[in-house]
Amino acid sequence: MQNCASLHERCEVLARYLVEESSTVRETAKRFGVSKSTVHKDIKEKLKYVNPSLYAEARIILDRNKLERHIRGGNATKLKYQRIKNAREKQVR
Repeated sequence: MQNCASLHERCEVLARYLVEESSTVRETAKRFGVSKSTVHKDIKEKLKYVNPSLYAEARIILDRNKLERHIRGGNATKLKYQRIKNAREKQVR
C-alpha cells in the first residue's frame, strides 16, 4: 500500500497534468496508467485538502469538460457513422 505522501503527490501530479494539458479525466488516466475513478476521486475529493489552489484550477477544467462532453460524444458518433458509410462505399466500388 502506498504511503500518505505518495498519495498526496499522485493527486498533485494528476491535477497538474489535467490543468497544464487541459486534458480530460480519461486522457489523464490513460497517461498515468490509473483508472478514471482514481483520477476523479483524487482530484475531486483528496486534492482540496492537499493543495486547495491547484484544486480550484482543476475544478475549472473538470467543470468545462463536463459541459463539453455531450459535444465530444456527438462528434465521436458522427465520425463512427462516417467511417461506416465510407467503408460501405468502398465495398460497392
